[in-house]
Amino acid sequence: MSTTGLEQTDVEALVRAGRGGRGGALWRLGRRNRQLDANVVRVPPGAPVGEHVESQVDVLLVVVSGTGALVVDGVRREAGRGAVVYLPRGARRAMEPGPEGIVFITAHRRRAGLRIGRTRPAGTGEAAHCAVHRVCRECHRHAIEVDARYCSRCGTPLPARPPG
Repeated sequence: MSTTGLEQTDVEALVRAGRGGRGGALWRLGRRNRQLDANVVRVPPGAPVGEHVESQVDVLLVVVSGTGALVVDGVRREAGRGAVVYLPRGARRAMEPGPEGIVFITAHRRRAGLRIGRTRPAGTGEAAHCAVHRVCRECHRHAIEVDARYCSRCGTPLPARPPG
C-alpha cells in the first residue's frame, strides 16, 4: 500500500457482522509503518473488561453501537452511541457492557514494537524477565503493557506475574 493510500472500512457492517458473536477486535488498522493504532472492539453483554491501567499511551474511545459503563479512576459514567471518551495514560479503567453489549473505536499513538532479547540494557546488572505471564490463555495475544492484568483483545485475566 502506498503512503498516500486510503484505508477505509464500513463500521456499520462490522457492527452487524459482530452482533451476537464473541468479543474482541472486529477490525484493526493494518497499515505498516504507521504512527497510529486504531481498533473497532466489541464487548459482549455479560463479559466486562476488568480494571486495568494503560501506562504507555492516552486512548480516545468512540462508542459506535450499544451501551455500557466506563469506570475511570473510580468514577462510573454511562456511555452510548456517539460518546467520545478520553482515557489518559495511567488512569485505572474498566468497562461493563450494557444488555446488548458495546462496540467502540479506540485510537492511540502506536506503542514501540516488541523486541526479542533482554528487557533491560546490558550492563545494568538486572536480569531479563520472562514475559509468558503476559500471553492470554484464550486468544494468545501478548500484552505489551508491563503491568497488564487483562487481555486488551478479549478481556480474559492474564496469568499472574511470576515472583522475582
